[in-house]
Amino acid sequence: MACDTRVPGLVEALCVYQWVWTFLGMGISCTLLLAYLFFTPLWPLAALYLAWLFLDRNTPERGGRRSQWIREWRIWKHMSDYFPITLVKTAELNPKRNYVLGYHPHGVLCVGGFCNFCTEGTGFSKVFPGITPHMATLSGLFHLPVYRDYLLCSGSCPVSEEGLGHILGGGGGGEALVIVVGGAAESMTVRPHAHAVLLKNRSGFIRVALEHGADLVPVYCFGETALFDQAVFEPSSWPGRLQRGFKRAMGFAPCLFRGRGLLSPRSWGLLPFSTPLTTVVGAPIPVEKTPSPSAEDIARYHARYLEALRHLFDQHKVRCGLPENTALTIY
Repeated sequence: MACDTRVPGLVEALCVYQWVWTFLGMGISCTLLLAYLFFTPLWPLAALYLAWLFLDRNTPERGGRRSQWIREWRIWKHMSDYFPITLVKTAELNPKRNYVLGYHPHGVLCVGGFCNFCTEGTGFSKVFPGITPHMATLSGLFHLPVYRDYLLCSGSCPVSEEGLGHILGGGGGGEALVIVVGGAAESMTVRPHAHAVLLKNRSGFIRVALEHGADLVPVYCFGETALFDQAVFEPSSWPGRLQRGFKRAMGFAPCLFRGRGLLSPRSWGLLPFSTPLTTVVGAPIPVEKTPSPSAEDIARYHARYLEALRHLFDQHKVRCGLPENTALTIY
């Protein structure tokens, strides 16, 4: 069972709590609100928004509409301080190069990924000057009213060929595409304090890096899997089959999880446990541009990436509070 290791302040807890509810409910809530407005005297407002949504429909695929002002809101610093979250740089990233950052593990809500790369809560721009991060997420989320604008302001982009290609193929440098490699499939198997990543047969991000000549960078967030307790179902059980069927149909997995309460760490709720997170960004793996990579090219760089991720984990696990004999499981 996961547990708290410190007592955060109420302001910090509230900042995290609002994000959890935004993550879980903003998309569906705004969709329902927009539909409701069509049956009220405010229907012209809803119609205008839908018209603008249509005109703006290609923005997510064309680099998005990030807002540095929103990324620098004080609320994100409070959110990062709740755990707290530390961003560790092990090597410089050259602003003249583009990068594909593989983020591991997914965890339940990918809290570390959001705080580090979608906000300035941990000071990404100061740690990596000249580098612009773009968190890749489900394309379907950019069809949800208002929530799509929230994502765009953070610098997020859809996981689509056009969206990823626009960021990495612009001809400039300093773009960092962050891909949570394990995705929804990995989120269904998260166990507290487990160190296992779904990567063995995941090579799409390698192909993207080769096609655009973007260097590969492994990223591991120690503590990501300890933020919630989650029910993990056997694939052959009826809840497991239902969960996986939903994922195939919708693209994301419904997870049954719990954290702590807002006012008391002893109660149950949706607030993550305040476990320290250490996000370690590894050294870049140079990649030669290969517009049409072969299976051998992809396999070769995939093997190099696996080796680099294991080395990154082993190099930092002890200082992050893990025993020397802890091993990273790649499945």
